[in-house]
Amino acid sequence: MSVLELIIALPLLAALAIWLGAPVRAASIGATLINLILVFVTTIQYAGKTGLAFTQSRTILENPSLSFAVGADGVSLILALLTTLVMLAAVWQIQDRPAIFYIASLLIGGGALGAFLTTDVFFIYAFHELALIPTFLMIALHGHADAARRKAIAWKATIYLGAGSLVLLAGLVWVVLEFSGGSKLTFDLEALRAQAALTPLPVEKQAQIFFVLLLGFGSLVSLFPFHSWAAPAYATAPTPVAMLHSGVLKKFGLYGLLRIAMPLLPQAVHVEWVQNALLLMLLGNILVMGLVTIHANRLDDTLANSSVMHMGYIFLGIAAGSEIALKGAVILMFAHGVSIALLFALCGRLRNQLGTLEYNKLGGLASHAPSFTVLFAFGAFASIGLPGLTNFAGEVMIFAGSFTNFKVGALTNLHWTVFLALWGVVMSAVYMLRAYRSIFHGNATTGLFMSDPAVSQRVPFILLATTLLVTGCCPWLLLNLMKAP
Repeated sequence: MSVLELIIALPLLAALAIWLGAPVRAASIGATLINLILVFVTTIQYAGKTGLAFTQSRTILENPSLSFAVGADGVSLILALLTTLVMLAAVWQIQDRPAIFYIASLLIGGGALGAFLTTDVFFIYAFHELALIPTFLMIALHGHADAARRKAIAWKATIYLGAGSLVLLAGLVWVVLEFSGGSKLTFDLEALRAQAALTPLPVEKQAQIFFVLLLGFGSLVSLFPFHSWAAPAYATAPTPVAMLHSGVLKKFGLYGLLRIAMPLLPQAVHVEWVQNALLLMLLGNILVMGLVTIHANRLDDTLANSSVMHMGYIFLGIAAGSEIALKGAVILMFAHGVSIALLFALCGRLRNQLGTLEYNKLGGLASHAPSFTVLFAFGAFASIGLPGLTNFAGEVMIFAGSFTNFKVGALTNLHWTVFLALWGVVMSAVYMLRAYRSIFHGNATTGLFMSDPAVSQRVPFILLATTLLVTGCCPWLLLNLMKAP
């Protein structure tokens, strides 16, 4: 078994072991900690390399050609590192909950790792669908709402993501049919890429296929206007599920565009009607959802809507299509995943201790829980884009990369979109500083008191906050993994 196969299998085997009666917390933390170490070591070994490494293929069918194939490049390793970080933090902070919380978290994380580390289109799709199932179930069964509301939210997410998955499946089938070559169909992504480089499709056909993939992948990432399922689902989901879905699983659609759509259809994103449609949709994420977030009156609603909003910046990097913008998009995927997971973890602790997340009932917690306040500041200021934290590096690269072909006096729709998108930074500061002030300053109207978490309980928070600081001060640690071949 190769190291990548082991990384994918560990959380799935741990979930099975827990179901069979293994010690719940020990099995979960042990498997996720080992996985994080494996991914970290593998990432260090990859440094300096380009292209796919650590490849392994096991043939399942000859015709059509279907193999369980794994391989990793810098982008997939960055997302695998994100997954293992958030998965460890998610299972660590679960307290006094049934085994299903651990099993669901491990299945979501294992599905995400499978999607990021396999190189066969069939398994990339299948692993993502595997990760969605426990997400829906946990929202419906253990969500933070009354039974009727949480079931309604779970069904809405299921319908939206199910429809998006069907559109995505149609796009992937179209890709396989167009690029397999000869009479033998293949799901091998590297073979499809080679065929696409050898016999590229006409530009207009590339645009048509890309747009179908954009709708499919985009609906999974809450691309406006296919976004209305996301914020209620994140706000309602149990804390570890909210951390993993918003922080990790949400990146699958973006990863799919970077790994499948853009390499196979390299000219599509620059076709005028495709780019204009994408620019309009991402502005909906940034501006419309930014305004919605400003008007949120609860912390969970603020975090959920802000997560939808920030996807617009990553889509802006994809729309720009330049090397620096695409690298910035990957860094922001990592940064957003870590920061939103940290914020949802802290939000969960607030809910458990105080029983409310409404701003008008909170206040003055900084004097009660100074360590908690500092940790929340890391997540909040990262979300705003404070220099020195990872989100800032990603956003700056996206904005700069959108002007690589800029000529004075020749502003394009892309450039105007960047100017409008910059207002999103202002809105991020407004709603996050408002949340911070409402929770930690002033005085609570209901006399609420909150204690700092014990040292052992701070581990997942410190892990995520430290990651934001280290990769924010040294973004080259991530950039060096994405060297051009």
